[in-house]
Amino acid sequence: MLRADDLVFAYPGQTRPYRFTLEAEPGVVTAISGASGSGKSTLLDLLAGFILPTSGSLSLDGVGLLPLPPETRPVSLLLQADNLFEHLSAEDNAALGLPRGTSRDEGRQKVAAALSEVGLAGFEAKPTSTLSGGQKQRVALARTLLRNRPVLLLDEPFSALDDETRKTTRDLVGELTRRHGWHTILVSHHADDIAALAGRHYRIIDGGLERV
Repeated sequence: MLRADDLVFAYPGQTRPYRFTLEAEPGVVTAISGASGSGKSTLLDLLAGFILPTSGSLSLDGVGLLPLPPETRPVSLLLQADNLFEHLSAEDNAALGLPRGTSRDEGRQKVAAALSEVGLAGFEAKPTSTLSGGQKQRVALARTLLRNRPVLLLDEPFSALDDETRKTTRDLVGELTRRHGWHTILVSHHADDIAALAGRHYRIIDGGLERV
């Protein structure tokens, strides 16, 4: 279980701080909704370690995460922009998720397996610049698989996709979350994405999280 208990944070000049409390179960998508500027991205930044709360606790299966810097937290982040390198192939982009020290042969096998799992078998050599938006997000998901971290943060990951591609991509996210037991936190303003994916739903109201 991922638990955030009364995480308090305020930007300079902010008179009323954010106070976030939530629980996210493994294998379940937990959705976060709220108005623009309500603090959705701030919550993700706190979970990822990009900013630190002034008080509160954050733990995964009882192990505290707040002392850990972003690069060592058990967290992967997938944004609306896939953050791929256009000049690299699908294989090379996905391979960025491999642990340091992975041998070349082992790495190629793992990358091929990850790309196959997200429906891109045979795409290893394809230049990323030639892929569709949905295929790029699948490469980013393959990279996430190779990172092998139990917490997945999704910040509006489907917004740039057309309706059909968004549906198939979100279905894949739900399937991977269940299969790998990820604690997936989805920030979205799309009610249909939340209805299709979320096993738990919080809304940010007045700087805090309320269970829907």
